[in-house]
Amino acid sequence: MKNLKKLNIKNYISENGTNFDIELSYEVFGKPLGKAPIVLVNHALTGNSTVSGKNGWWSSVIGNEKLIDTNDYTVIAFNFPGNGYDGLIIENYEDLILRDIAKIFIIGLEKLQIEELYAIIGGSIGGGLVWEMAALSPNISKNYIPIASDWKSSDWLLANTRLQKQILNNSSNPVHDARIHAMLCYRSPLSFQKKFDRSLSDNNDIFNVESWLLHHGKKLQQRFQLSSYKLMNHLLSKIDITRGGEIKFEDIVSRVKGNILIVSVDSDLFFTDYQNRDTFYKACRIKDNIFFKTIKSVHGHDAFLIEHDQLNVLLSSVFSRKKVLDLDF
Repeated sequence: MKNLKKLNIKNYISENGTNFDIELSYEVFGKPLGKAPIVLVNHALTGNSTVSGKNGWWSSVIGNEKLIDTNDYTVIAFNFPGNGYDGLIIENYEDLILRDIAKIFIIGLEKLQIEELYAIIGGSIGGGLVWEMAALSPNISKNYIPIASDWKSSDWLLANTRLQKQILNNSSNPVHDARIHAMLCYRSPLSFQKKFDRSLSDNNDIFNVESWLLHHGKKLQQRFQLSSYKLMNHLLSKIDITRGGEIKFEDIVSRVKGNILIVSVDSDLFFTDYQNRDTFYKACRIKDNIFFKTIKSVHGHDAFLIEHDQLNVLLSSVFSRKKVLDLDF
């Protein structure tokens, strides 16, 4: 059951000068606002604001006595405007870039009179949004945690989002077919081998890996609108905190006062471990409180949604009970 709250943001002017009236929907979990440290969770491409509870897509990480314990924290999650979860879409989505979403989220926090966050955390495009928010508001959070993501759309990511765009615009079954392709980016060859090992389906007329891909295509088709997929894919191709090299990455990072914890996945084909390590090596030359941890998994990009035990260990230093007790609330 959705428990969406809404904020009206009138006359938002996007980076390219387009005027938007935005209805920003969100959900709150755990302690009431103002009663505990606040954690902002940014969802991934097909995710939404329901991060915890029975149908929460990250309920293994967020909830009662979970890593991000809702007995100790206030957890807030905004929906990307136009993701369709609140029933609203944005037709002129190409007039937005991910920096706009970051600005809209920051305006939402201001409307909620939230001046400081304990942490901003997100995976995939949600992690890219963590970087964008850090660049825009370097003092808004004590901890910035981008997972399986990066501060820029790499050439590899641009190539894949272009292919996704072609499928979404030209396929007779666009959401279904685009999802099938995307699953090849979200997992790894070894993950497929370990899961399927060339096994056949029950009726022996199709390989299980094919059946699995068709299932995921159909499943997303039933719950995700074409316009929302187009929007999110577009935004995924528009991650760049340097504004096309206008500002040096190192200068941006040097202004971020809070801790930055980069979490990579060693088998990620989408936001590669190499890419994340390169970001860390550049940043740690000019920032002391930046840290790097790796999820070790065969599952590729989606490991941040699968390897819950590892994630709990890797992030325990940030979300430990002791950390909460040390805060003044």
